[in-house]
Amino acid sequence: MIERLRLYLEASSYEPPQITDLPDPAAVLIAITDDPDDPEVILTRRAAHLNNHSGEVSLPGGKWEPQDESLEQTALRETEEEIGLPPEKVEVLGSLPVFQTWKGINVAPFVGVIPQGLTFTPNYDELDAIFTVPLRFFMEDRRVRTDVFEREVGHLWSPAYDYDGYEIWGFTARLLVNFLNDVYELEIQRENPAPIKDWSQGT
Repeated sequence: MIERLRLYLEASSYEPPQITDLPDPAAVLIAITDDPDDPEVILTRRAAHLNNHSGEVSLPGGKWEPQDESLEQTALRETEEEIGLPPEKVEVLGSLPVFQTWKGINVAPFVGVIPQGLTFTPNYDELDAIFTVPLRFFMEDRRVRTDVFEREVGHLWSPAYDYDGYEIWGFTARLLVNFLNDVYELEIQRENPAPIKDWSQGT
C-alpha cells in the first residue's frame, strides 16, 4: 500500500500553491505510518474548550504564519506544535490539490510517511486526543451515515465514521476519502446504504 502511494505521488504533476496564491492560506499533514501492509493515518481531536470546531476530529495542521517559507513548512510546523512530531521524522511525498472547507477556506494538504511506533505528545491547549486509524478502515467505507450540506461552495456531502468512539466526518473524512479514491482507484461515493443526515434542513 505504501509503495503504491509513493508511486502515485511521484507520478503526480501537481505543484503545491505558493503562499501568495491563496487568501488566508492554511495547510494540513496527512501523516501515514510506514507499515507496508497496514499503514495508519494520524488524527487528532480538537480540545473541548476551543471556540471553533471544538471536539471535532481533524488532521494536524493550521493557518500559515509569517515565519513559514512555504505551506509545506506550515503543515510541518503545525504538526510539531500539535502532536510533537519533529519535521525530520516526516518524509514528505508530495501534495494534493487545495481542498475547501465548508466555509470556503482553502487548505493545502501534504502527504508524509512517518516511522510506525512513534510516541506523540498532544498540545492540550489545542487537542485532547491523538489517535491512529488504519487506511483500510476508510477504504472499506465503514460509514455510519452520509452527511449532506448546502453551502456557498456548492451542494456537498461527506461520509461519517465512528472509530473507537471518535466521530470522523466533515472536511477530514471527505479529504481522506477523496485522497484514497484517487490513489487506490476506489469508488467511494455519496450513494451508500447508511442513513442520510441533511444538515441544510437541520435534521
